[in-house]
Amino acid sequence: MKTSFLIRIIALMATAAVASVPAQAASLKIGDPAPALQVGKWVQGEPVAGFDSNHVYIVEFWATWCVPCKASIPHLNEIWEKFKDRNLIVIGQDCQEDDGDKVAGFVKKMGANMTYRVTLDDKRKEAGGAMLVTWLKAADMNGIPTAFLINHQGKIAWIGHPLDLKDAILEDVLADKFDAAAFAREFEKDQPEQKARQARQMKFIGALNNKNWDAAETLLNEIEQAEPEGDRDQLDPIRIEIFLGRQDYSSAAKLATTLYTKHKDDAALQSNVAWELSSRKGATREILTLAETIARHAFETVDGTNAYTLDVLARVQFLNGKTNEAVATEQKAAAVANGEIKTTVVKNLENYSKGVGPELQD
Repeated sequence: MKTSFLIRIIALMATAAVASVPAQAASLKIGDPAPALQVGKWVQGEPVAGFDSNHVYIVEFWATWCVPCKASIPHLNEIWEKFKDRNLIVIGQDCQEDDGDKVAGFVKKMGANMTYRVTLDDKRKEAGGAMLVTWLKAADMNGIPTAFLINHQGKIAWIGHPLDLKDAILEDVLADKFDAAAFAREFEKDQPEQKARQARQMKFIGALNNKNWDAAETLLNEIEQAEPEGDRDQLDPIRIEIFLGRQDYSSAAKLATTLYTKHKDDAALQSNVAWELSSRKGATREILTLAETIARHAFETVDGTNAYTLDVLARVQFLNGKTNEAVATEQKAAAVANGEIKTTVVKNLENYSKGVGPELQD
């Protein structure tokens, strides 16, 4: 079953949690020598035996299933392209992957957006992966993507989310001017709040899973207050999940209309809202009609060339009793889809052609 819009948004707000990582004191810290590379396989790029004094290195932990990782890959690739001629080496260290064979196909699909080195973890002695244990777990970093920046001296100069790795940091590390000690102090100071934020988000997901709507709304308000003021309106779509859970269709429709009106050029957001409006059993005719209006506008915004917007439009068309239109729209989606969404679209097309609708949440 497709993950709800709320969970997709939460995944973008936070890092993806790494499974089976108990709370512990970090044994690998900023300023420490970088652990050895323990690579299971080099998927892309020339192998690197170890860290030398002529280069600066980024070792970034990621996985094909991790939504935030996918969002950060183009940024990391921009860094690589900009600084590679100044002896920067970037290694995308895949981890927590159920099927390592997926990685090569993923990298190929990313194409020009992922041209740096990519490796699989070594699982010969550690079931979870040697790099996962000696780097990520040792540093008490419980989520991905996480990047480690190694300086000319082979020491860890910086740890954090790849999107927080700015050009100025690279410039200073490459010039041996970066104050790792000062960064380490700020990093340690910030960790309690980071962990508290992640704990709130996990409690929020738990409240939603348990259909405790009041607790979910309270936690969402707490999460909102912790975000920069300019980013808070991005949390508004999540409230639709709570309204729908309460069967407060009037409030859900009002908020969806506000978001649709405010973000008319954002096809992805419109499609997400339309999908959410059509995600639950018992939705009113007014809700489904609004979902189709929003989905069709998203379709028109991208000139009908995006598989996801087509798929969502087909979904709401089917739920509104327009089976033939839904099949025709899903056929268009199948024609332009590639990668992981292709499987979903083809299956939906098969179901709609048989008169079988999408699975809905209770």
